[in-house]
Amino acid sequence: MPNPDDKQELDGLQQFDPQVISEIYDRYFPYVFRYVQYRLSDIAHAEDVTSDVFMRLLEAVRKGKGPESNIKAWLLGTASHAVNDHHRQTYRRPTEEITEFTPDLQATPSESTEQRERQRRIREALTKLTPEQQHVIALRFGQELSLEETALVMKKKTNAVKQLQLRALAALNRQVDELL
Repeated sequence: MPNPDDKQELDGLQQFDPQVISEIYDRYFPYVFRYVQYRLSDIAHAEDVTSDVFMRLLEAVRKGKGPESNIKAWLLGTASHAVNDHHRQTYRRPTEEITEFTPDLQATPSESTEQRERQRRIREALTKLTPEQQHVIALRFGQELSLEETALVMKKKTNAVKQLQLRALAALNRQVDELL
């Protein structure tokens, strides 16, 4: 059962109230963007995908298929699908990633290099996980959602999320070890 504020947002969204739509965007954009960026690790693509999520929200509401009770959960679930769509597109049309790295002024050159290499290995290992495993890691550690919130977004039971997280972290650990 949504709380009264959520109900008011949902009603305004269904009526395409511009002020409510703007408030929803302002309120949830940081959550969606952070989730997408965690999964993509590219700011420009994360911005594009995040914008697409909000366009999908408006299109779904127009078709009568928008969120019924929890806008945040709906947006994060849609963000997961949008990230998977993005991965499918880039798999079909691979591009070279150019990353910007701002070195830590306190770190020595060898420490900076080691840090960049560690981050690269983790990003590469994350891409080898299943989309569901990537999703649970992004929600739990990127979004810092609780197990219950993650279960709501993923439409799973809390114990299933615990098991999925455990398997995802074990798989990630194996992938990182293989890349050493």
